[in-house]
Amino acid sequence: MTQHLATPPSVPPVPDPADPRRWTPGKRTSYGWLMAVLLLVLMMISWADKAILGIVAVPVMRDLHITPEQFGLLGSAVFFLFGVAQLVAAPIANRVKSKWILLTLCLIWAVSQVPVFVFASLPALWFSRVLLGAGEGPLAPIMMHAVYQWFPKKKGATPAALASSGVTLGIVCFAPVLSWIAADFGWRATFVFLGFIGVVWAVLWLVLGKEGPYTSERAEHEIEGTAPPVAPGSGATVAQPVRYLRSFLTPSWILAVLCSFLGYWTFALATSWLPTYYEKVMGYGTQQAGSMIVLPALWGAVATVGLSWITQVLDGRGVPTRVSRGTVLSCATVFSGLTLLLGALVSDDTVRIVAFTFGFGTAPALFAVTYLVAAEMTTVGQRGAVLQVTNALLSTGGLFAPAVTGFLVGSAATTTLGFTHAFLLTALLLVVVGALSTVLINQQRDRARLGLVD
Repeated sequence: MTQHLATPPSVPPVPDPADPRRWTPGKRTSYGWLMAVLLLVLMMISWADKAILGIVAVPVMRDLHITPEQFGLLGSAVFFLFGVAQLVAAPIANRVKSKWILLTLCLIWAVSQVPVFVFASLPALWFSRVLLGAGEGPLAPIMMHAVYQWFPKKKGATPAALASSGVTLGIVCFAPVLSWIAADFGWRATFVFLGFIGVVWAVLWLVLGKEGPYTSERAEHEIEGTAPPVAPGSGATVAQPVRYLRSFLTPSWILAVLCSFLGYWTFALATSWLPTYYEKVMGYGTQQAGSMIVLPALWGAVATVGLSWITQVLDGRGVPTRVSRGTVLSCATVFSGLTLLLGALVSDDTVRIVAFTFGFGTAPALFAVTYLVAAEMTTVGQRGAVLQVTNALLSTGGLFAPAVTGFLVGSAATTTLGFTHAFLLTALLLVVVGALSTVLINQQRDRARLGLVD
């Protein structure tokens, strides 16, 4: 008699408690905000790294006998490989976890500080800034992608804006400290300090960093318990992958990138040259001039969160994104240009400082809204790569601004006249591009042409 063994019943897999999809909504949201804060600190370190050269500009130019033209090129050096690094990282962004990419980038920044305080020469500064740019290039889009993975689509604007505000908060928090270190311990010590801070953040991220669960539209529907995406063949249109070139040729993407290209231009001009302007033109001391860059940076933090909060509120009320994002971006660009124009033309020092605070400070607030517009021009699965290319192009504004300003200052009859020319050029470009954007940015029109469904 043949004995048949009973097949044991299948045991369902035990849910992984470390999987954020299995967490309670409260725990998932809390951890998402923790990630946003950690990434805010990372962005702060990144922009402190960029701003340090402007803060110590006068003593560096004096000690190393650097001309304005050379210093302008040195200020642009951080952007030489900035865009290239982003384009190289674009295909990697969709395959490698954000945690490991961000950890690697931060360690590169820390290492890039070593040549400056070891050799303290112009070639060492060149090498350091180029390496720093290669490490910082991919940061913003990878960071945005990491934040977006922790929140549903309609709740991601504010935490993403918080992380983006590190562009300005980094200067708010670090500029006074770096100015004090440079004044009391020498400008070389500021680079040692930033290298140490980078290592500390890397250790924290290694322990706490985690990937978010909102990796696709389907994952969001499953986690939130909302209606799933329409199945193929059901009679409704399903978004298919979009050719990248088609996304990049839409008027909305082009104008949004141009707005933030000029935003990057404007804030790079401020971080690399504004302390020198305050010292050489307006007569402030080195430490005070370096600390005064806090004013536009502080307003920039408010504007970054404020603009993204406005877009989120308007989105939540059902306002089309061509208004909630496109018009908000365009008007902020025009406002930045007009206030810079005022600062360049008036002679009263108080009015000039206030105008520059709003003009230079509004510029970095454009980035977060541009990323939102750019993300609409593709599918969720392609978003990481699209944001990489977006940031690669808009950040080239930082490549041109310091060098162009250096040549304008160095070739003008007076230093004051050279700075005035640089400020006027920047202001007029912002006003013209912002005005065009109010008319031409329309995501609903462009999404329909790309076959994307809302």
